[in-house]
Amino acid sequence: MQSVPLQNVAFWGETLRLLVELAATGAFALSGVLEGARKRLDVVGVCVVGFLTAFGGGTLRDLLLDQRPFFWVRHVEMLWGVLALCMVAMLVLKSRHFAPTERAIQWPDALGLGLFAATGVHQALLLQMPALVAVLMGLITGVFGGVLRDVVCNEIPTAFHDHRPYAVCAFAGGWVYVGLWQIDAPGWLALVACVAITAGFRGMALWRDWRLPAWKR
Repeated sequence: MQSVPLQNVAFWGETLRLLVELAATGAFALSGVLEGARKRLDVVGVCVVGFLTAFGGGTLRDLLLDQRPFFWVRHVEMLWGVLALCMVAMLVLKSRHFAPTERAIQWPDALGLGLFAATGVHQALLLQMPALVAVLMGLITGVFGGVLRDVVCNEIPTAFHDHRPYAVCAFAGGWVYVGLWQIDAPGWLALVACVAITAGFRGMALWRDWRLPAWKR
């Protein structure tokens, strides 16, 4: 049997990682647009919230891992894509007279959480970071964009006040990625499993209204 060249494996692995990061950026940008529209911001405000949500987590990850240039500078098409998504989403919201609700924002946010958590863990493991650091990089990548979105929109960040598991989901998904990485599972399987566990766990928490214990006086 003819073996697959390592260059081809690396190419398809990097392509899959880029596609996941693109999907994560789009999902978080959409959640930012919906939140900005819910707060009745103007066009500039909605775009700013969309950009902060889409790029905040990945930018902090690159800062902590000392990666230059930032991922959205290396792939400038992401900037154009997010700008186009913001414009199209606003036009659709206006033409369809769709009133964004908190529930509508939660689902693209859950998807973006899973996708960005996977890319954060992946990037840290490529740099040979310890397992715990890699998991935390995934958590930061998945959570920080939503934190920026909520702060700019004058809300307590969902990751802190929503008692339904949020950061916990990214933490669990990150360990799934690390475990599969350490047993030399295919890269695509680790990515898909991390996204499925993180986004699926968050989706179940929203659907079943699972809640973490709240701080009591």
